[in-house]
Amino acid sequence: MVLPFPIRPMSGPASGRKPGLSTALRPLLAALVGLALWSAAATAQDAYRIRAGDVLRIEVIEDEALGRSVLVSPDGRISVPLAGPIRASGLTLEEVQAALVAQLAPNFASGPTAFVSIERLAERPAPVPQRPVAPATDAIYVMGEVGRPGLIEVAPGTTVLQLFAQAGGFTRFAATRRIQLRRRDAAGAEQVYPLDYDAILDGRSPNGSAVLVEGDVIVVPERHLFE
Repeated sequence: MVLPFPIRPMSGPASGRKPGLSTALRPLLAALVGLALWSAAATAQDAYRIRAGDVLRIEVIEDEALGRSVLVSPDGRISVPLAGPIRASGLTLEEVQAALVAQLAPNFASGPTAFVSIERLAERPAPVPQRPVAPATDAIYVMGEVGRPGLIEVAPGTTVLQLFAQAGGFTRFAATRRIQLRRRDAAGAEQVYPLDYDAILDGRSPNGSAVLVEGDVIVVPERHLFE
């Protein structure tokens, strides 16, 4: 049987076609979605109000030695060499950054360039259980010139010397002879106990074996110029 019209070979579904508008726009749409997500994350961080227990990352372009991680102490402050204590709790990253630049400025010929970012958020307290449960760990604050400042969860019975190891040792700015252990007594008053790391290592002080308790704060200050 002869068909009344000629048969032409069929082309493939994509043969001779130009990409549709939706196909051409897919990369652009993906890029726009990524940009929107990044912008939302950046806006959330800029609007975040810093809290005690947060760990901030400090970078100073003009002096890399000042770059460090700093803990926001229970009183809401951070401490940076050459700048001293800076109030951080309740402020945004931009506000803390401006305060840091202002306090560093007298130490530089021209205004320093500093950046402050969130390295780690403080652990939020868990809901209070109906029955008191003894904590499996003790929360200890370590602040100042140590390798890893922050809130450290330690096993009950952890000693001062063991905590120094868990905190990553000391920075080159550390005044190791003027370390402080701050502890609240039963009446709620803060007691300050001096710790001399050099004397502990030499065996001249037994304080390295002192057992830490929940809520203790270890402060490793910055050393003086000729200390």
